[in-house]
Amino acid sequence: MATPYRLLFCDLRSDQLLDALPVQGVALDDYIGKTGRLTGTVPIPNRAIAERARWAILPGRTGVWVERGRDIWWGGILWTLALASDTRGFLGAQIQAGGWESYLYRRLLYDTQLAEQVDQFDIARQLVDYAQNAQGGDIGITHDTDVSGIARDRTFVRYDLHSIGDLLDDLAAVENGFEWRIASFRDADGRRVKRLQLGHPVIRAGASEVVLDHPGPVLSYTWPVDATGKANAWQTRGASINTNQAADSYPLTSPVLVADNDIAAGWPRLDGSSDYTTVEQQATLDAHARADWTAARHPVTIPEITVLLGGNITPALLGATIRLRIRDLWHPTTLDARYRVVGMSVTPPERGRPETAQLFLEVP
Repeated sequence: MATPYRLLFCDLRSDQLLDALPVQGVALDDYIGKTGRLTGTVPIPNRAIAERARWAILPGRTGVWVERGRDIWWGGILWTLALASDTRGFLGAQIQAGGWESYLYRRLLYDTQLAEQVDQFDIARQLVDYAQNAQGGDIGITHDTDVSGIARDRTFVRYDLHSIGDLLDDLAAVENGFEWRIASFRDADGRRVKRLQLGHPVIRAGASEVVLDHPGPVLSYTWPVDATGKANAWQTRGASINTNQAADSYPLTSPVLVADNDIAAGWPRLDGSSDYTTVEQQATLDAHARADWTAARHPVTIPEITVLLGGNITPALLGATIRLRIRDLWHPTTLDARYRVVGMSVTPPERGRPETAQLFLEVP
């Protein structure tokens, strides 16, 4: 028997429970490096449920937790509600929610922040604390005190009006950067927790290795190979360096980086670029350029596998390493390799449909 799912609707700031309502057609996903999403429909069969739903479903103000049994599997903020009535008169409240990270993209930096030789994890935590220290801004995101060992100089200017989420992404994307997400779980005392998770160079989780086979627990897979984003020559542009208003303005630029070994190996030259319009320091811009160039030379392949849910397959796998074994016509010699789980999309069971999870993998 499948473990039942339950959606808890809570006040975003206090986390006080408002209601637990039945939801149909639930789909949820969670990622490292990308904000997860939840969709579903709350059926409105009678006036009593309608009154409860009106009280609990307040876009922009309601937090949503997804329970599977007693475990927290997902958490985020309800952003949209679409009330829909079909031709037979059945009423439903269609909801969409974004992971807790989505809140930080709705918060702007209104005060200049300076950091001189501060660990990049501490800078990230200071940005989150800045968002939460504002009146009405505390939604209960917690964090630890671990450090990455990489010190940074950063100036975040209030006039740029960047979102906290964008600043975290830019800070993380530099050479020797890190990954970040906000994890949802229940602690040992049973409390619901939103925890800022930081990992250098990547987020890793799980002590034991999960082995998945196809044919076997892996029901299906998709293995994309995409060179449309590949580039072996690169230049990055920064902020304008012209202080003379009467003269033409030109951006700060990194050196042109070329992978000579790629060219020598027979690849055509493929050019690429990136922009960091607020970066004014040459060293910082060059570090961004090297990171972007390295990523572009070897475009990330994100295979997708679909597995039956349960056992070791839970959202706790995000950041964990699995061992995948595939044997079929394309892999007459069994593919046997290890991959990191960087995303998960869960489809709860419904009539005639099993409970499955789609795992998104990072190829080493």
